[in-house]
Amino acid sequence: MSDAPRVLLIGPAPGWEREMWPQAAVEHVPAEAAVVAQRLHAGKYDAVIARPEILTPLLERFQRDELILQNIDKGLAVLDAEGRILWANPTLRLYTQGDPVGRPFLEALQARVAAVGDFLDPQRRAEADWHSPSTSRLEDPLGPARQGRVVHLRLFCPTCSDQPYLEADIRPVLGPDGQVTQLVVLLRNVTPEIVQQQKLDALHQAGRELAGLSPEQLAEMDVRSRIELLKQNLRHCIHDLLHYDTIEVRLLDRKTGELIPLLQDGMLPEAAHRKLYARPTDNGVTGYVAYTGRSYLCPDTTKDPLYLQGAPGARSSMTVPLKFHDEVIGTLNVESPRVNGFGPEDLQFTELFSKEIAAALHTLDLLSAQQICTASQSIDAVNKEIALPLDEVVAGASVLLEQFQPTHPEVAERLRKMRAAARAVKEGVAQVGKNLLLGPLAPTGESPLRGRRFLVIDSDEQMRRQAHLVLSRLGAIVETAATASDGLAMAASSDYDVILQEVKPPDLGGYECYRRLRSASPRALIAMTTGFGYDTAHSILKARADGMKHVLYKPFRQDQILKLLPDLPPPLAPTPISPAAPASTETDTPPASPAPPATETSMTASNALPTPNPSHLPPASSAEPQPSPTVTAPPN
Repeated sequence: MSDAPRVLLIGPAPGWEREMWPQAAVEHVPAEAAVVAQRLHAGKYDAVIARPEILTPLLERFQRDELILQNIDKGLAVLDAEGRILWANPTLRLYTQGDPVGRPFLEALQARVAAVGDFLDPQRRAEADWHSPSTSRLEDPLGPARQGRVVHLRLFCPTCSDQPYLEADIRPVLGPDGQVTQLVVLLRNVTPEIVQQQKLDALHQAGRELAGLSPEQLAEMDVRSRIELLKQNLRHCIHDLLHYDTIEVRLLDRKTGELIPLLQDGMLPEAAHRKLYARPTDNGVTGYVAYTGRSYLCPDTTKDPLYLQGAPGARSSMTVPLKFHDEVIGTLNVESPRVNGFGPEDLQFTELFSKEIAAALHTLDLLSAQQICTASQSIDAVNKEIALPLDEVVAGASVLLEQFQPTHPEVAERLRKMRAAARAVKEGVAQVGKNLLLGPLAPTGESPLRGRRFLVIDSDEQMRRQAHLVLSRLGAIVETAATASDGLAMAASSDYDVILQEVKPPDLGGYECYRRLRSASPRALIAMTTGFGYDTAHSILKARADGMKHVLYKPFRQDQILKLLPDLPPPLAPTPISPAAPASTETDTPPASPAPPATETSMTASNALPTPNPSHLPPASSAEPQPSPTVTAPPN
């Protein structure tokens, strides 16, 4: 081994180095910082020679690099080929216990690998589990880096409670021979990103559970119970995940534009019951958001002209629209006692969760609509079986009542009770249907004949059944008679709003029947019904001359029936009946169904979302289009 001193010459030779150290072993390197640092680290030199103009930039660069490495907010480390730490900057040392130099990288961080990704198989998804030991198929996470590949690790550090989630990028450093000599690690804190993603996942999961019902719950819960479950789940999610204490959820009634309260916590009573509409002014921030479909941050309620007081002491508010398929279906409003209580991140999470709320409301509304259709079909099926037999009872009792009333009052009383019981059965079936539907099947505007009493006289059983189906869907109370005699007896002892009489009753002439019906029930609107046969007795012409206005063609259609509306008589005022009053009265007409309440604080199918609505039931008849229901003469 030579005893000659080793000298490292950086940059161009000065020309006198041989004169100073004629026996020295001089190694010449270019003035490149990386090369110089590597040679200095690898070899033991007795002297280093460099011109001032060469050395000064190198020293400045070293100083600048040191400044960056010491103050960067990312952890940096140099590892040897075995994964032990050779050097670490101050930021990385914050994540370790004691001096990390000389210790294995993962051991120094006291971290476990939660996810491993490398570029060897980019199609393979990284395995991830933040709260259990690593399930990675790579037993040695640093192995690919030692083989010359870049490795990305997600680490979980239980000891760093405030910053437990880290991400490490590990890159190999290759020597002149192409072999990996060192590893360079870039470590950064990804806790905010992971916490945000976990919050998003929690919101998404909570949204999926908002209206999630098991088959057993679907079978056991009616619409009202499902609404209450949704409210309970909404409160839980909004309070526990978003940490909002003052909330208000309203649903938009698309027909009226009213924003109907569904859920509120922490609001003043007058604010909770305040009528609001989807309008840009005079309806607060909630009305403005429902009208524009855009979220609204109110940083200071005392300076915002749109704000209407909701929660006591509220100084800021945030209101977002509930949208389904880009259509506003409601609003979510939250308020805070602090000025600027909500920021962009709060708005982002609230808008994301509002989509889950809208989807849950839509799902609930689909279930409600399904129950409405099922209940409607069930009630129709029951009515189809009991309507005509009960009509026979009512008609028979009415005929016998005319015969026995003058001479046998006790028999007449029993007949009245029988007739009232038959009518009560039909009313009971109808009421069961309304209870299943959580209120009326449709709003008042969709039941124009609600409470109106119809008598249909027709010898055709199919027409009588169809009359029940069509008129009941419009809200009418329907009774039928197969003969003119039965119809006259029923008209004489009951109050009807409309009587539909076929043009050719089997037991009496058409015009004679019309004339007697007018005498028996002068208040009722009487119309004749006909098919396409010729009216040989000219009953329609005679009745028209006597004041009849309407002729309806069979089979019955809703559009024909609705043309009777302008000529209907005024509704009868309900007569209060004392509990002690006797059961016998001259007429035993059951009271009309009560009108729906003016306001509804729980969601019904009529004000909810863009889903099937009960008015879209199958048509009563699939017959071909008929001629106009109002004619000047019968068809030839």
